[in-house]
Amino acid sequence: MSETSYDAVDAFTMGALGEPGRRTFVIQVRAEGECRTIKCEKQHVSVLASALRRTLADAPATAERPSRGAMALEDGEDQDWVLGEIGIGYDQDADAVRVVLHDLTAEDDGRAPARVSARITRVQAVAFCELAERVVAAGRPTCVFCGRPKDPDGHACIRMN
Repeated sequence: MSETSYDAVDAFTMGALGEPGRRTFVIQVRAEGECRTIKCEKQHVSVLASALRRTLADAPATAERPSRGAMALEDGEDQDWVLGEIGIGYDQDADAVRVVLHDLTAEDDGRAPARVSARITRVQAVAFCELAERVVAAGRPTCVFCGRPKDPDGHACIRMN
C-alpha cells in the first residue's frame, strides 16, 4: 500500500470542476510542498462535511478561518486517484481531526492501493464544511415531486409523467 501521512497540512479543501450536472468533485490535500488531488463523488464531499460537523459538535467553536487562497484549488484537473472509503477521528488532546482517504480503483488499475492520511486543525475542518456545503448546494435544483436533479435541458419527472 502506498500511504502518505501528514501531521500538519497547509490546506484541506475541495472543489467542483465543470458545469452543474457534469461536475467533477475533488478533495485536495496540500502539505510539505506536495499536492494530492483525489477525485470523488458529490456524496463523498457531503458525507465528509456532515461527519466532520458531528465530530466537532462538542468541540469549542472557532471564528477563525483560513485565507481564501488556502481554500482555493491548485490545478484540480490532474487527479491522483479515485476516492473509495473515508475515515475520520478527533484527537481531543491535539485538538485536531485525522482524515484518511482510501483509493477505490487501485486494484482495478493493477496498482498498489493508495491512502492519504491528514491531520487537520479544527479551523481547517470547519472551513472545509462551509465550502463543501456551498459547493454542493450550487448544483442543479431538485424536482419538488421526485427529488431528482433537474437538467437545464428539461426534466422527465417520474411522478408527473
